[in-house]
Amino acid sequence: MRILTDADVRACLPPLVEVVGLVADALTALAEGRADVPPKPTVRTSPGMFANAMPAAYPERNLLGCKWISVVPDNPVRGLPTATGVMVVNDGTTGVPSALLPAAELTAVRTAAVTGACVRALAPPDASVSFLGAGVQAASHLRVLEALGHTEVTVWARRREAIDALVRETEKAAPGIRVLVSPSREAAVRNADVVITGLSIGLTDMAIPSTWPREDALLLPIDYASSVDATLADTAVLASDDPVQFAAVRAVRGKLDGYPAATAWTGHLLHAPRPEGRLVVSNLGTGICDLVVASAVAARAEGTRTGQVVDI
Repeated sequence: MRILTDADVRACLPPLVEVVGLVADALTALAEGRADVPPKPTVRTSPGMFANAMPAAYPERNLLGCKWISVVPDNPVRGLPTATGVMVVNDGTTGVPSALLPAAELTAVRTAAVTGACVRALAPPDASVSFLGAGVQAASHLRVLEALGHTEVTVWARRREAIDALVRETEKAAPGIRVLVSPSREAAVRNADVVITGLSIGLTDMAIPSTWPREDALLLPIDYASSVDATLADTAVLASDDPVQFAAVRAVRGKLDGYPAATAWTGHLLHAPRPEGRLVVSNLGTGICDLVVASAVAARAEGTRTGQVVDI
């Protein structure tokens, strides 16, 4: 089994436009029933934290694997990332584990690529984009948006020092895109064609008022209901990467309280005319997207002999 570090994952990532294509294909396969992805089970050791197992199989590509990830909102005060985990890639024929990847970089890039697939398919090429938050997800999203040809993104975050750090990082990692710092959260949301929300999961005082977004805005929450709550979701067509999984999450108190049911699959929307009016696409994360990206990384690592090979 080949064991990779986060640095190895970054070194072996395909071009980001290719990653967007991989997750778009995975989302379509999921929507069309060509992938085997059960709703991810959730376990907890304390209130507010949760951990998910995310198994997936993509038979026509002979892909098999599982991500195990925990989300602990209090971790930043401990000096630790909010989300941590690992991804196991198996040989699709024998079932033997072939690669072990840390989940941090994989999750950040996969999440941003899913958002990128939605922006590419559901917003005009010159769409104005706003991002709420300035953490790891903001950085990965800016890299993907740059790869898709966007040159400006408006950013708002609660801490100015976090925005300043994001600006410095973006100048190095995504020099083709300019970060426009918004003076307020409302200013960032109003008149934006696309609003991506990446605040901390579990916040209860940061919901966007339903009067702020445009009537035809594309809203892409990656922070569950922290920014786009049930009241705002009720004003829009609601889609999800996996409506079955979305229903399971809705049943868990504290995650999507009061949310309506998702009525469309993201994978279907990527190849259909955009629904009229306001659109919320709540992609909660599905193992098939992690699997296709991790498998591509593992294949490149194998070809370049990156990482450490161990007997199992």
